[in-house]
Amino acid sequence: MTSASPWIPVALSADIEAGTSAGTLVNAEERVVWRDDKGAIHVWEDRCPHRGMRMSFGFVRGDHIACLYHGWRYDTSGQCRYIPAHPDLDVPQTIKVPTFAATERAGIVWMAPEGADAAELSALHEAAEPVRSLFLDMTAEAALSAVTTALPEGYSVNATSAATVTLQGNGTTVLIAAQPRDAERTALHMTVTGEISTTTRRSLALWATDLRNRLEGQMVEAA
Repeated sequence: MTSASPWIPVALSADIEAGTSAGTLVNAEERVVWRDDKGAIHVWEDRCPHRGMRMSFGFVRGDHIACLYHGWRYDTSGQCRYIPAHPDLDVPQTIKVPTFAATERAGIVWMAPEGADAAELSALHEAAEPVRSLFLDMTAEAALSAVTTALPEGYSVNATSAATVTLQGNGTTVLIAAQPRDAERTALHMTVTGEISTTTRRSLALWATDLRNRLEGQMVEAA
């Protein structure tokens, strides 16, 4: 993955179960991440075209997601297929939620503009175990920089890009991917592959929590 990659991490795969959805921010724009009953992941604009209700407030039924407000139901392409108040209506093709390319790699859900090539993520492991997500009040660049200056014990930096830092140590590889929520807020999604034990996952989770606490303390002192 290069610094010019269009792919942005938006969630840990493990956090989006089949038949559920979650709202998030990407560069200050609202997005909904949802998984249909077959396990396929989707990332859309988080807005119903009817009255602007967040789709993440709605509910997933099979391979459709429905708006909470009036129950308008959309298929996996974002096309509205059913309007409860007009059950016999042939819904116009213009009623459609904007969608994005979505894929999963290294235990993380990634989004990009439609048509983006998922092969750009091929250098990442196909599967990984979740560690946790951190939500920080700082830029993505500052958040990733903070990771490299406060590494977990036994780890070193293996690789970096504009959106990720990879750590190597203790028989494992840790991927930390930065989601720019807006200009001053970032989510760091962390996963691990390799010789994973309960102790390893616990120590990494504790390190991540300590990192967040120290960064929050620094921001309070600066204020």
